[in-house]
Amino acid sequence: MSKTNKKNIGVPTIGVFDSGFGGLTVLRALLKQMPHARYAFLGDTARLPYGSKSRRTIAKYAAESAQFLVHEQGTEYLVIACNTASALALDAIQEAVPVPVLGVIEPGAQAARAASKTGDVLVIATDATVQSHAYSNACRVLGLHGIERACPLLVPLVEEGWIADSPGHSVTAEVTSQVIRIYLDQLQADAKAENLHPDTLVLGCTHYPLLRPLIEKVLIQSGPSGIRVIDSAEATAAEAARLFTLQNNPQRCHPERSRFSGGAKDLLLTEAESDFIPNIRCFATDSVEKFERLGSRFLGCPTGPVELVDLGG
Repeated sequence: MSKTNKKNIGVPTIGVFDSGFGGLTVLRALLKQMPHARYAFLGDTARLPYGSKSRRTIAKYAAESAQFLVHEQGTEYLVIACNTASALALDAIQEAVPVPVLGVIEPGAQAARAASKTGDVLVIATDATVQSHAYSNACRVLGLHGIERACPLLVPLVEEGWIADSPGHSVTAEVTSQVIRIYLDQLQADAKAENLHPDTLVLGCTHYPLLRPLIEKVLIQSGPSGIRVIDSAEATAAEAARLFTLQNNPQRCHPERSRFSGGAKDLLLTEAESDFIPNIRCFATDSVEKFERLGSRFLGCPTGPVELVDLGG
């Protein structure tokens, strides 16, 4: 999918980084917001999972990945599509590269603030993200009360493809739904114990957007909870589009396509551009075959050839 499109001439290159390929859901959301940008996505698959590493090691790995995207791929903006790196290494990444850097934690919390009326927010994430308390801290800064719970079984279920609630997949989808129901029941019990009334649920892992239909179905089946689901990938992409529109000099855009000067409305594809091919290059530090096989599930379209890079030990 690295085919060059003439409409991309003069627009910024956006780097997207994750420790694996779950961050492709963020890239997928970015494509909806800013389809005419160039994108370079790096999955540091040789060194995952980051969650089992020390903060110092995570900062080192994330900084090296950021430097690759900025210095070798010429990215002008960087989106950290990794909750662990956003939670534990955002400062280190910002110090390592001379370009604007956006993580996924704050946009998710900001979207929760905009959606919540009670101020009580539920967060599901990986164990590493929950242990960092990044979401609860971000919520507290915004005047919200965030309750987090780790859901370690959800990532492997997504990667196994047990996510489709459709004919032929009803058994596997039901297994995943049961797991989701248990986690949400536990989270609701935690909220009740603190006499809280949550009305918002943040998906604090880049794998979880693929589970959103099942999560929303479980919430409906559990009763009239009125809980709104916040996709941190979508929230991050929307914030990226807002920031890039503000920061980008319109003169740098193609004169016929000032995609970054007119706001989100101008960033969307028109009907006449339905055959537009996005300009994406994907890189991985290991397991490129697995990346290509599973990546399309997260991106929503083929990743194209994934290029192997070596960032060191």
